[in-house]
Amino acid sequence: MAWLQFIQTAIDYMEEHLLEDLDIEEVAKQAGSSSYHFQRTFALLTDCSVSEYLRRRRLSLAAKELSETNERIIDIAYKYGYDTPEAFSKAFRRQHDMTPTEARKFRGRQQFFERLVIQVTLKGAEPVKFNVVEKGKFNVIGMKRNYSLENGENLLEIPKLWNEVNSNGTIDKLCRFNNGHIKGVLGVCVDQGPDLQEGKIDYWIAVETTDGRGGEFQTLEIPASKWVVFEVKGPMPEAMQTTWKKIFSEWFPTSGYEHAGTPEMEVYPEDGSDTSEFYSEIWIPVK
Repeated sequence: MAWLQFIQTAIDYMEEHLLEDLDIEEVAKQAGSSSYHFQRTFALLTDCSVSEYLRRRRLSLAAKELSETNERIIDIAYKYGYDTPEAFSKAFRRQHDMTPTEARKFRGRQQFFERLVIQVTLKGAEPVKFNVVEKGKFNVIGMKRNYSLENGENLLEIPKLWNEVNSNGTIDKLCRFNNGHIKGVLGVCVDQGPDLQEGKIDYWIAVETTDGRGGEFQTLEIPASKWVVFEVKGPMPEAMQTTWKKIFSEWFPTSGYEHAGTPEMEVYPEDGSDTSEFYSEIWIPVK
């Protein structure tokens, strides 16, 4: 459970520095993880982004102060990171469905979010099916887009990219280069790391290839890794989302493995059929 304890250490760090302008890279460091992998894991375990958790917790504590102290509303707004009373009031109403003034007068029920403690329930009734494989470095060819992790932009925009490439013929072009070991279309997520743009990822739609060039497409080298390949079966995107959650909430905490921090992949069959028995895979590099 060491992996889970690292996540909790990062959460405790956020709580201890809740009134500060937190650097997500520093938070992730508490979990021994990159910014991307920490934020991804946090969202899968809690169904809430890191920024949303911080916002909820700060507004919860602000509501408590409004109810229990005589501090001025403007001072409380500044204390919890809002530059103007108007911005504070707007955010406060969105969460608590009342204004700060109404909260001070005890009107209505506030939406209070408690400090988070990660607990994992090991269900096991429907275990994830997986296989461990060793694979040397290989090349993929495809197109990439850059996405921010802030406010879940990547979660909203990546499905739009898939719709785009499925409708404009890009997938058909890519499949002509698919002559490597992995048969199918890949969704490859590359953490840019702290030395590049903080809070950004490169997302590739690609195929494995042995060819050096691909015309309009770019190439990316995937490092040699030990991979855990998880089976995903069922209609998209529900089956994929459910499996990701199971991996991080049930499999990783007891597996003895850690994420290697290199690119991870989803593998989809070329025909793209959307049926109840649709088969796809999740490839995660581990150490």
